[in-house]
Amino acid sequence: MTGRRPPLIDLITTISPDRLARVTGLGYLVIILAGITAEFVVRSGLIVPGDAAATAENIMGSQSLFRLGIALDIVMLLFDVLLALTLYLLLVSVHPVYALMATFFRLVHAAVVGAGLLNLVFVLLLFSGSGYLAAWTPDQLNALAMVFLEAHGYAYVLGLIFFGIHCLVLGYLVFRSGFFPKVLGILLMVAASGYIVDGFANILLTNYSDYESIFMIVVFVPAFIGELSFTLWLLVKGIRKEGS
Repeated sequence: MTGRRPPLIDLITTISPDRLARVTGLGYLVIILAGITAEFVVRSGLIVPGDAAATAENIMGSQSLFRLGIALDIVMLLFDVLLALTLYLLLVSVHPVYALMATFFRLVHAAVVGAGLLNLVFVLLLFSGSGYLAAWTPDQLNALAMVFLEAHGYAYVLGLIFFGIHCLVLGYLVFRSGFFPKVLGILLMVAASGYIVDGFANILLTNYSDYESIFMIVVFVPAFIGELSFTLWLLVKGIRKEGS
């Protein structure tokens, strides 16, 4: 008995490779903008490292902004899942197994980061003012909120390790494809190395905070250059024929 494919799959597979590349580029741009805004604009302006009371005051005074950060992360993850499919369709002809591997690692990244978002929901619950929270003092609630915020940060880091492996395989596929300049593949693989090194350093080093600014440069600069370059190429140039 044969089943009919879902309409979305039928629609996507009928899109030309060039248009699919541009859709992927647009999705990647949404991911970059949503992710950076949520993590480095919204939350970094509310969370005061090492100061639970100030952080609690900021979040309670700007709950709508904090919720916006969560919503932006959800948007980012939704487009991550979409790109897992579109990148697979773009690159499956290069190497089916590696294309599938890249898809799986991107989806695992989305699952880990998505699960980590629950920690931010727990923070909102702690500051909801519900009657059952009277069992804890304000200081205890603030401290517990910081634990959940730290847990979210670690989930984000763990997710980026899987994302780094995805970028490593993706970079190899881009390099081999002939659809894109080889330098884009190299840039993606360099960015991948930064994600992976920083992720394991965050877990293994007890004094990671002493080197955090260095690792931020190691991760953010290559990732920004590599992923933004790939995104702009997809948007502006699309996918080129081999030999063109």
